Amino acid sequence: MQDLEKGGGADFQFTRRGFFELSAGTAAAAWAAPLVGASDAIDPRLKEAVAKLEYLTPLERGFVLDKGKAGVTGLPAEKLREIGLTAETWSLDVVPDAASNSTVERPLSLTLGTALDWNGLMKLAEKHAVHFLHVCTCTNGPDAYHMTLWEGVPLREVVWLTRPQANVRRVYFQSYHPENLPPFQASLPLSQILETPPDQMPVILAYKMNGRVIPASHGGPVRMLVPGSHGSKQIKWVRRIVMTNDYKANDSDAELNNDVESSLKTRARFINAPEVTPAQQPFALTGMAQVGISGLTRVQYCVHSQDDPWPADDPFWTTADWKDAIILPPPANWGGGLPNGKLPAGSSQFDLAKGTPVAWPMRYTIVHWAALLQGLPTGIYDLCCRTIDGNGIAQPMPRPLPRTGFNEVHRVTLAVKA
Repeated sequence: MQDLEKGGGADFQFTRRGFFELSAGTAAAAWAAPLVGASDAIDPRLKEAVAKLEYLTPLERGFVLDKGKAGVTGLPAEKLREIGLTAETWSLDVVPDAASNSTVERPLSLTLGTALDWNGLMKLAEKHAVHFLHVCTCTNGPDAYHMTLWEGVPLREVVWLTRPQANVRRVYFQSYHPENLPPFQASLPLSQILETPPDQMPVILAYKMNGRVIPASHGGPVRMLVPGSHGSKQIKWVRRIVMTNDYKANDSDAELNNDVESSLKTRARFINAPEVTPAQQPFALTGMAQVGISGLTRVQYCVHSQDDPWPADDPFWTTADWKDAIILPPPANWGGGLPNGKLPAGSSQFDLAKGTPVAWPMRYTIVHWAALLQGLPTGIYDLCCRTIDGNGIAQPMPRPLPRTGFNEVHRVTLAVKA
């Protein structure tokens, strides 16, 4: 098995992306109670570790990847206005593919003077707006970019404005791009856009993150959000949507040897795991688990002495001494810069009457987990974590292959010293 971020260091502590930067004062103290059933009996080390967790990622700490090299991040306000990436100047073309025989009755086109603008999108939002929680993560990256509350209009509402007529099988959406570069784009079957299972969230044109209008630095003012998909589908700076009869995926990421139709996987990562700890003294672990298409039932950890090298014929650590961690319940304070840490009423995935999640853990989001380990003898150890999904399958199965979503067992080195 590939040794992931062995020895810890800055990258292991998530400072590169800032996703799980610990933030005192935004914690949900209520999270600590389920760990032992009585809050006054919680080990102070574990209580302190749990109290530092924040669920939603503040925008200023979310990592942004510009795969298409659009160069938008950091542009001055006047340039953003000039290229149509402010609410006042944004517009969206929704047109048939000139290279296929697709037909629509009423294309939305800047050239024709019929493009969808910000005011038109907000008019749709008055009737159709939805908001839900969803993690943003890369197909090949070990760390999630950010955990976010999204708000937007279902893309189907915009598609229907064009009155599609015939020969539309797929839809692709493109980012803003400088004239000397091709657009970064992704695509979906038309059926996935038009129809959503009752227990799922629709594909949306998102205009808010954590209650704030999406800034250009995060792909705004409007970007795509495709529930259950990796970041390559969540096209930033979206300016053009094309309806086509071409049945093949038109995704830029396909050229990078990625499976562009792969759903999110269930996997665990450490947030706080010590690099060094005193011998025979208990210590706390905290982490996150991404909940993929197969759900999540358990998070587990194991400790193994490096004096006993792991057998090469068990690369997924299936025979390790795995122990269950505690999956933390929904927070009382969701963090992320929301006023008082409260989610808006009527969020998808929540019981409207109770204001609580319909299910926990929720697919396509994260949960936090924690464990208190008893003292260890001096030595050098492998410290690992993994998930068990809703089908009872342990990470990295059932999809351990690369380019379909990162889910290798997270392994770090722990030094226990006298």
